Amino acid sequence: MTIIEQALQRTTDTKALIIGQGAMEKTADLFRDLFPGKKAVVVADTNTYRVAGEKVAAILEKAGLKAAEPFIFDDPDLFAEWGFVCKLKDYLAPLDAIAVAVGSGVINDLTKYVSHTLGRPYMIVGTAASMDGYTAYGASISIDGNKQTLDCPAPKGMILDPVISAEAPKELVASGYADLIAKVPAGADWQIAEAIGVEPIDPFTWDLVQRKLRSSLSDPDGLRGGDVPATEALAEGLIMSGFAMQALQSSRPASGTEHQYSHFWDMDGLCMGGKHVSHGFKVGIGTLVSTASLEFLIDYSLDQIDIDKAVAEWPEWEEMKERIYRLFEGKPAHLARALKETEGKYIGKEALRKQLERFVEVWPELKEKVRAQIYSFDTVHDYLKRVGAPYEPEQIGISRERLRDTFRRIPYMRSRYTNADLINRLGIQDELEQHLFGPGGHWEIS
Repeated sequence: MTIIEQALQRTTDTKALIIGQGAMEKTADLFRDLFPGKKAVVVADTNTYRVAGEKVAAILEKAGLKAAEPFIFDDPDLFAEWGFVCKLKDYLAPLDAIAVAVGSGVINDLTKYVSHTLGRPYMIVGTAASMDGYTAYGASISIDGNKQTLDCPAPKGMILDPVISAEAPKELVASGYADLIAKVPAGADWQIAEAIGVEPIDPFTWDLVQRKLRSSLSDPDGLRGGDVPATEALAEGLIMSGFAMQALQSSRPASGTEHQYSHFWDMDGLCMGGKHVSHGFKVGIGTLVSTASLEFLIDYSLDQIDIDKAVAEWPEWEEMKERIYRLFEGKPAHLARALKETEGKYIGKEALRKQLERFVEVWPELKEKVRAQIYSFDTVHDYLKRVGAPYEPEQIGISRERLRDTFRRIPYMRSRYTNADLINRLGIQDELEQHLFGPGGHWEIS
């Protein structure tokens, strides 16, 4: 049994995946298998319709499956935003048809969520290896400037032809690569959470993400040059990550500290040159910070850890709330989220003591697991640069001062336990900040 077949046995929503050269020719056959007796309507944007949607529509029409004219978004500023949700829903609602999304992140999220609100499944023909959300549950939609992950099922089927994906704009491939390399430190975060008794690793979903991860990341130069086998490996790695999240009904297998930077900047509405910065590019910068933080932990001597001091300085919940109010002053949306997420993972002083004592006990062995799990900071920096992804925060419109300010807030932004929580609870976040942003740091601020 192949890894894809194993994955499909555990997924809750997706029942079929066809990936490989010429896969798009099988669109009508897959549609019939998944949705017997149903008609189809293609959803695309002007670019994805040109490169694949027109052919998909013709294949469906020839097979007698066409229900209506394709819905094509023609707005040059298209992104996953509520206004576009409403436009697509208005078009699809009167149709007795199943949507066949043709595109990547934005088209997939819009079609996924609208199909869910209409009580229908859908399928996706992917056009770029640009993110892991194709086969993940949930859709990231901006509502009143606040990007939210809305619950909705993953596609029932997916098709991806790596030849088409290899010809996609290079920034899409680079974004997908940055999203995939994030799984490396995310895995280390999960190792830490398991070792100190917070969240056990699920072996099956861990394996889906991690087993072929390094081989999928091994050719950044080939990806930038449009190599088809390298693109297929990247696409499979991203799809497997989506399957893992779907099987576990959690993003834990694919998301750690690094994704919290992306979520924070999503809420800021981060743009560069008038365009929204891609998820992968934001995550890539977060991956660099997370990797640097893990290296700092690996090099930190246990002799320097003072559990009594950490426990004494740990705030009671009311004090913690006051800290959060001060830290997020002027950011009401961030504040509301920080209060909710932090309350979800808050522990008292005695529980903290037990957790830190457990950490000190397991760290000598755990440290070597983490060391083996992660790439070095320099390697991540080099790989991002070679694939054509941003490798400095300024390249996505984030100054070093803004990166430092985000770093200070990250421990409060999500209830998931990551290395940011461990560092915060050890009472060494200020030391790490100096290490990263002080003299000689990766992002030295004069």
